[in-house]
Amino acid sequence: MATRQLLRFLNNGSQQALLAKQLGAARFYSAGSYEFIKVEVVGEQKNVGLITLNRPKALNALCNGLMLEVNNVIRDFESDKKVGAIVITGSEKAFAAGADIKEMQNNTYAQCIRSNFLNHWNGVAQCRKPVIAAVNGFALGGGCELAMMCDIIYAGETAKFGQPEILLGTIPGAGGTQRLTRYVGKSKAMEMTLTGNQVNAVEAEKMGLVSKVFPVGSLVDEAIKLAEKIGKNSPLIVALCKEAVNTAYETTLAEGLHFEKRTFHATFATKDRLEGMTAFVEKRAANFTNE
Repeated sequence: MATRQLLRFLNNGSQQALLAKQLGAARFYSAGSYEFIKVEVVGEQKNVGLITLNRPKALNALCNGLMLEVNNVIRDFESDKKVGAIVITGSEKAFAAGADIKEMQNNTYAQCIRSNFLNHWNGVAQCRKPVIAAVNGFALGGGCELAMMCDIIYAGETAKFGQPEILLGTIPGAGGTQRLTRYVGKSKAMEMTLTGNQVNAVEAEKMGLVSKVFPVGSLVDEAIKLAEKIGKNSPLIVALCKEAVNTAYETTLAEGLHFEKRTFHATFATKDRLEGMTAFVEKRAANFTNE
């Protein structure tokens, strides 16, 4: 194949995926394949998927195309055996300043029902691998909801979280009234959603919305370090543990404890559980094989 033909071939996203499949090679994550995001595999062991929201002129407002790209990449990372965890971030100015209001301004109720509007935003929350949000700047409306779809939120010192939909004559539609309440409790969730008030990174950490706060410049690196640490564990067991924690939000305590116990029992059917305990007894590092 001539050089120019090869370059044209490699610049086509669907052909990249086909080529990777045919060669049995690692997936292609080329920035040129996406319009609204940047995608990389990072970390010392190249085991962390990094998604950077990239609509700088719109403060990373979440348009339909951006969310479709995020969901597609999440699925790719989920099926990539080398990727142990995923980080989603934006710019220093904005993680995502909200959903794209211009895109939804003229929607009607009938259109929303027919298209099941925003339903496809759930891809991040449904990912079986751990997803970490690295939030600098504004995370408002849909941006706050996207961060809450992730499993862990790290924030830069300048981060601002809020659900300002009430100021636009509507309410959150991608989990803002549901996940926020589970994160911070009824009183604070009511205050934020009924006033549209924003909270800073320190308050968000105090409320339990954010795990840790870092200087702006080191935030993404810290999130990647966390993802690398998670990625060293058995992917199989990590997925089971994530499912168990998520179950706590959706069941009674008795049901959750039963689910946890049975999942714990299930780990004894895996090679990685045996390897982990054997390595501990033998005082060596475990060699997990995802089996």
